[in-house]
Amino acid sequence: MTNVIMPQMGESVTEGVITAWYKKLGDWVDKDESLLSITTDKVDADVPSPGAGYLTTIGFEEGATVEIDTVIAVLSPSPNGSAEISAPASQALEPAKASPAPAAAPVAAASHGDDVDTLRRTRSSPLVRKMAAEQGIDLSSIAGSGVSGRVTKHDFQQHLQHKPVTKPASPTAPRENRWAYQPSPDDRIEPFSPMRASIAEHMVVSRQTSVHVTTVFEVDMTRIAKLRSKHRQAYTEKGAKLSFMPFILKAVTQAINEFPIVNSAVVDKSVAYRRDVNIGMAVAVDWGLLVPVIRQADEKSLLGLSRAVDDLAQRARERKLGPDDLQGGTFTVTNPGIFGSLFGTPIINQPQVAILCVGAITKRPMVTDDDAIAIRHMMYLALSFDHRVIDGATGDRFMKSIKDRLEGFSEELLL
Repeated sequence: MTNVIMPQMGESVTEGVITAWYKKLGDWVDKDESLLSITTDKVDADVPSPGAGYLTTIGFEEGATVEIDTVIAVLSPSPNGSAEISAPASQALEPAKASPAPAAAPVAAASHGDDVDTLRRTRSSPLVRKMAAEQGIDLSSIAGSGVSGRVTKHDFQQHLQHKPVTKPASPTAPRENRWAYQPSPDDRIEPFSPMRASIAEHMVVSRQTSVHVTTVFEVDMTRIAKLRSKHRQAYTEKGAKLSFMPFILKAVTQAINEFPIVNSAVVDKSVAYRRDVNIGMAVAVDWGLLVPVIRQADEKSLLGLSRAVDDLAQRARERKLGPDDLQGGTFTVTNPGIFGSLFGTPIINQPQVAILCVGAITKRPMVTDDDAIAIRHMMYLALSFDHRVIDGATGDRFMKSIKDRLEGFSEELLL
C-alpha cells in the first residue's frame, strides 16, 4: 500500500485545505498523476500521486483543513484493499515526552473534565500551542477540525476572528484592547484568507525579530535602458523576455558575493553564512503575494536569469508553483515599481537578514558631471536590513556596489 501525505508547500506552512479530489474511491491512479488539489497560505497546487494503485481510502473530504505530513489517502494494489487513517505522520515521529506527575494530578484533571477528546484537542502543533499561550486562550474551548479533533492554526485564527471584543475595564487595560475597532452593524466582516492570515502573522513576527533599518540609493539606469533596447530582440528569439529585473538580479548576486553578510541568517547569537545564493522574487498575484526562489542565482548568466524570472512569474500567476519553488530563499527582491511606487521600506522575509525594494524607473532631468542638464532613466533602490548583523556602513557599501554595477553594466554579460 502507498500512503498519500499532505505535503509542505513552502517554508513555515503547517497545514493545507483540500479543495478537490480528482479521483473517487476505487479509481486507478497512475504514479505522478494529479490526485487532488490543495490550497495553503502560500500557494494553490495539484498533488501528484506518489505511486500507482487503486484509491481505496480517502481520509478527508473536500474543504477539510489538514496538517502537513498527515496521511490523507491510501493507494492499494487491489481495488478491494482498505486502510484506516488515524494520526498525522508528524505525530508518529514525535513521541510524547513522559514526565513524572504528582499523585494528585489525575484527580485535578478529572475535576476539570479533561477527557480523551479534550486531550486530543489540546495536543496541537507547537505553533498553535504557542499562539494560544500568547493570547491566553484555552485550546480545549475550541472545536478542532484536524485529525482526532486537533486544533489547527486555521481553527485558532477563525476563533480569534469571531472572539467577541470587550471594552477595557480601566485605563490600565492592555493597549490592544483600548485601540481595537468595534464593528458596527453596517460593517461587512470578511475573515482573512489563509494566505492573508499567514502574511499578517509573518510580518508581525519579522518586525518583532529583526531590527529593521532602511537605506535608499538613487541609480541611473540609462545605460541599462540602452542595453535592454539593443538586445531585447535577440533575447526574444532565444525565448527569453529581457526586462530590467535580470540586470538588477545580476548586480545583486555580484554584490552578495562581495558582501556575503547580506546573504546570511541569525542563529542564536551567531551568524550563519549561506553558501548558496537563492534569490526570492516577490510576485504580486490576485489573491496575495508569492515569493518563488531562483536557486544558485549567482551562477546564472543574464539569459538564464531572464528565463528564470519569466518562468517563475508566469507559473506563480497560473498557480503552478511547487513546494521547491517557494523554499530555501536567502535574499529577497521585491518590485513595487511596476505599480508606479518610487520606493518602499519592505519588511524582511524571515529568516533572511535583508530585502531589496526596486522602485519605478522614470525619466527625469538630471545634472551631469559637466553641469549639463540631461534626461536620464532614474530609479530608487531601498534596502531593509537587520541591524543586529549588518552595520549601516556595510549596508551602504553593498548598495553602492549594486549602483556601480548597474550604472557601468558590462555589455559582455549579455552575450
